[in-house]
Amino acid sequence: MGLALAQARLALGSGDVPVGAVVVGPDGAVLGVGRNEREATGDPTAHAEVLALRAAAAALGSWRLDGCTLVVTLEPCVMCAGATVLARVLRLVLGAWDPKAGACGSQWDVVRDRRSTHRVEVVGGVREPECADLLRDFFAPRR
Repeated sequence: MGLALAQARLALGSGDVPVGAVVVGPDGAVLGVGRNEREATGDPTAHAEVLALRAAAAALGSWRLDGCTLVVTLEPCVMCAGATVLARVLRLVLGAWDPKAGACGSQWDVVRDRRSTHRVEVVGGVREPECADLLRDFFAPRR
């Protein structure tokens, strides 16, 4: 989670919402990192999770991320939760829950839906105060 938080802080430089993500392989090796880059790139799909999943797939040479863990500072949205399922990620470790748009247990539970072809184990609340504070500090002057 420390590496994901470092990525989230880097997103602040471009005015992006500070969310960071890391994909870790079954052996513990970091396969991909990402941070929100929607403002930096103008790409609506440039969420931290998607960028980390793309980097991990490139590193492995396969879209299947079997046995991998996605670590992210904020509960993924519907798009990112869907990408996590489609990549066949084994486990999702998240920091702060997102009661407004979270799709891994808060508003929806895309990653554990019994109708899906793959389900993802969810471990939530890891370093939650740090992750939530980073987001709260980012949004406070914007409200």
